[in-house]
Amino acid sequence: MRIFGPRSAVLALPVLTVGVLVTLIPFVLTFLTSIKYQIDILTGAWVFRPTLDNYTHLFFSLQSNFVVNTVNSLVVASVATVLVVVVAGLAGYSLERFHWPRHTAAIVAGWVLLFHMVPGVTIVGPYYLLFHALGLYDTRLALILSYLVLNLPMAVWIVQSFVGDLPTELEEAAHIDGASNVRTFLQIVAPLIAPGLAAVAILSFVFSWNEFLFALNLTATNAVTIPVGIAKYAQQYVIRYGDMSAAAFFATIPAVIVVALAQRQIVRGLTLGALK
Repeated sequence: MRIFGPRSAVLALPVLTVGVLVTLIPFVLTFLTSIKYQIDILTGAWVFRPTLDNYTHLFFSLQSNFVVNTVNSLVVASVATVLVVVVAGLAGYSLERFHWPRHTAAIVAGWVLLFHMVPGVTIVGPYYLLFHALGLYDTRLALILSYLVLNLPMAVWIVQSFVGDLPTELEEAAHIDGASNVRTFLQIVAPLIAPGLAAVAILSFVFSWNEFLFALNLTATNAVTIPVGIAKYAQQYVIRYGDMSAAAFFATIPAVIVVALAQRQIVRGLTLGALK
């Protein structure tokens, strides 16, 4: 039975076109602003002489810390993503396969879901006090640990659903051949749930790359990431629109590339694990 007929396809085209335009217009406007002089930005000129001065100032000026901010974002997002994949992979496999008492697994799964529902703004204050007390304030480690905790609930649920879809006979056969739980996970389970792990990695990286609230409250100078660095272009007496737009446009490039290259893995990872 066909759910969508020819009329639905005809109507879908303009809707999708509008959706694409709504999505692309902010990127186009940001890019156009990034290649304008300040006077053209303030006057709202649509006809202007393009310039790369904003990008030159962004990357090569002694007054700009954007290169350092970019390095901080890359290190924090990459390390946090690796830790999320490792911890979520082991946790999801353990909750689904190990013979935990029923109430223990239910409590852990419920806690993970509950933590995922808690708004980040309610826990950033305790995190600030905790990292200050531990001497980790304004360090990359503080952000890595924060993003690890924030991304784990989503990651554990995705991995657990993938593991639950695998037939247990594969692991039983590996155990009969003498494989340990670790070897079974690495050589049997991990390759089969690779789409789920890929989806977890991509979503964790994009979230860690774009996160602003925790980066703003847990850093000051040394570990400032790109989102916070962009916000600092809005100063007390002047807003450096050109530098801000150039930084914002550049910051979208890595996330767009990652999502574009791994779009199939994201869709597969978020759908196959939920279907029997």
